[in-house]
Amino acid sequence: MINEYLECGQITRAHGVNGGMVINHFCDSYEVFAEIKTLYFKTENGYSPMKVKKCSPYKNSAIVYLEGIENPEEVTKNRLVSLYAHRNDILKDEGDFFIVDLIGLGVFDVNTNEQYGVLKDVTNQGAQDLYVIKRENKPDAYIPAIKEFVKEISLEKGIFIAPIEGLLD
Repeated sequence: MINEYLECGQITRAHGVNGGMVINHFCDSYEVFAEIKTLYFKTENGYSPMKVKKCSPYKNSAIVYLEGIENPEEVTKNRLVSLYAHRNDILKDEGDFFIVDLIGLGVFDVNTNEQYGVLKDVTNQGAQDLYVIKRENKPDAYIPAIKEFVKEISLEKGIFIAPIEGLLD
């Protein structure tokens, strides 16, 4: 099931006296996060929208001011709370996918259709994303998420890879 709202950040602390908050964003870049004009708090009844008044870069995070949050006390009571964005409000390029949509997809050999496992997670150790493949009765495998190995991604069919010798050992 495709989630309509995606977790895009977490409030870490107050910044200043006017309701500014430091947000650890989970987007690919600050620029992607800064384009989101409405953030949502998850509630018992769904998602509550909050308009972004201002967003600025801050170290590896962002400083955000939301309508309705006017002082550090209001920020502090929401410390470590996750923020969400509507999936349609997050800019992505043609052919890009949200990680949450890929988790659980089968991972197959592009030539033989042999299933290696399912995508368990996507991690980044600096150079590029790594796909973590959960395999039955074997340790997890790590595949660089680059076009030399990942040949096709289909939300309906799965992820098709072309591993080189020893990559899955």
